[in-house]
Amino acid sequence: MSAVHLVHVVVGVIINIDNQILIAKRANHQHQGDKWEFPGGKVEKAETPQQALQRELKEELGIDIQSAKQFTKIKHQYSDKAVLLDVYEVRDWKGEAQSREGQPLRWVDRSDLKHYDFPAANAEILSSLEPH
Repeated sequence: MSAVHLVHVVVGVIINIDNQILIAKRANHQHQGDKWEFPGGKVEKAETPQQALQRELKEELGIDIQSAKQFTKIKHQYSDKAVLLDVYEVRDWKGEAQSREGQPLRWVDRSDLKHYDFPAANAEILSSLEPH
């Protein structure tokens, strides 16, 4: 039995002044393609999760994080890979979020997140964000 490679990923739950959350649609060719996700990406070697979050959100959205706080950590096993999600809440950034990699973006109300198809690893994030 071969060891499963764990993919370390940072995730930004970006919340605007209207309390809406930014989601992006994964490209068809990606793992879990055509599903919606919270922006982020892989942590590279010699990078802290905070550095990776700053880099990924700059590359994907063109924003500079001013502050982010740890939201949760999730380990999830898919049939073909394992992921470790370092999830951060981001409420303070500079710049206007724009799709820099061609992915569709949407600002959605918390109550509407349930209408979007997310990867299974995001279930815990989604339940934490449900309106109370």
